[in-house]
Amino acid sequence: MSLAVRLETASADFQKLQLELSTVVEARQRLDAQLNENELVKKEFAQLTPDNVVFKQIGPALVKQDQAEAKSNVNTRLDFIKGEIKRVEGQLKDIEQKTERKKAEIIDIQTAIQQQQAQAPAS
Repeated sequence: MSLAVRLETASADFQKLQLELSTVVEARQRLDAQLNENELVKKEFAQLTPDNVVFKQIGPALVKQDQAEAKSNVNTRLDFIKGEIKRVEGQLKDIEQKTERKKAEIIDIQTAIQQQQAQAPAS
């Protein structure tokens, strides 16, 4: 395969990795927002007294919900979100490593092309 074709292929792969990276970064940002929202709800729940009533929105209606169940749901959601954040962090790390390897490959190919061009006039 010629160097120009290899460079084109590597550049296309690099662009795909950049797109994938931006998608995963967006997912990470959404998870951060959800984490913050649920932590705020947990703080609010901590201030409740046993006499307070908790409602859950189901469609357009508010339905009474048991405090313990509501707190448990929020804690479960927080655990899930934290697990997803760890998973997405792993994806980010993996994509960043692949991106760095692809960048190094592109630099190597570009160097080889430059060396080839420098040798061509001399021949």
